Amino acid sequence: MPRPIRVVIVDDSALMREMLKDVLSREAGMEVAGVARDAFEARAVIKATNPDVITLDVEMPKMDGLSFLEKIMTLRPTPVVMVSSLTREGSDAAIRALELGAVDCVAKPDGSEGYGFEAAAMELVSKIRVAATARLAMRRPAAGQGVLPSPRFAGSGKRLIAIGASTGGVERIRDLLSAMPADCPPIVITQHMGPSYVPSFAARLDRLSAPAVRVAAHGDRPAQGLVLVAPGDRHLAVVRDTAGFVCHIQDTPPVSGHRPSVDVLFATVAKAAGPKAVGVILSGMGRDGAIGMKAMHDAGAFTIGEQESSCVVYGMPRAAKENGAVAVELPLAHIPAEMLRAFDAAGERPRTA
Repeated sequence: MPRPIRVVIVDDSALMREMLKDVLSREAGMEVAGVARDAFEARAVIKATNPDVITLDVEMPKMDGLSFLEKIMTLRPTPVVMVSSLTREGSDAAIRALELGAVDCVAKPDGSEGYGFEAAAMELVSKIRVAATARLAMRRPAAGQGVLPSPRFAGSGKRLIAIGASTGGVERIRDLLSAMPADCPPIVITQHMGPSYVPSFAARLDRLSAPAVRVAAHGDRPAQGLVLVAPGDRHLAVVRDTAGFVCHIQDTPPVSGHRPSVDVLFATVAKAAGPKAVGVILSGMGRDGAIGMKAMHDAGAFTIGEQESSCVVYGMPRAAKENGAVAVELPLAHIPAEMLRAFDAAGERPRTA
């Protein structure tokens, strides 16, 4: 029998601690290693039990959950699922938690729109199982790479960068865009994310990076200095017309189990841009993006996969690599510069074998 997933629950509400403990204790392959009502109790419990996953509230006495999350990721990286009314989809607290390294967020049940305790419990159990597979590195200050030089061909309108990510992607996309110059190449992104998260995600990226970042709308044209992010409940596709690239937002069924799907983005970019595109696949669970990136690779695009050593979940990059879709694998820190180098060369190199 495999060892059960050991969870520490951190919440200032005694009732919530008991409810979560009851749910997780009854779940096969899962056990509660300890509970704590605040960050100071939690430090001792975590040190004593060495859990696989921590559930963490945001609103707590003495030290708030986001401050404690940052300390966990700096001093003792452990997969964390935030469980709080403040991490309901779309909140700034949720986006900040994901940036700090939380694997995922679950809203506390409030009975609204059918979101009661049973639904919340099922969602939490599912996300704890995913979190238990995450690989986390010690969080360190940014390496100081700074903003990279502008690419030579950013304004040509004939080249494009497409990025796909899932679990762990929020932090990675932020780090990639923070290295982009204000006149960066046209960039389109599909990140697996609920629809009410995406506006806050795009707005925060817009504040933290030099390029403009916004949620893609039907008819938008990728352009120099602009990053377009897929809506959370519809596919982002890129097509080409006489004026250049244009975004199509599609309500078609999920692809590879997701909507938005990285496969949809990559496959349409392969058709629209061929060898004039660069594809990047980052941390994420599952196989979404592997088929679409293979289409990009076969069309002559340069394709980059995140190396296992820097992934939170080496699922999507692994699937793309095993599919023969990845031209080069790199740790996250090396991807921004390679992305721009490849963009400069797009359309000038022979098709990859």
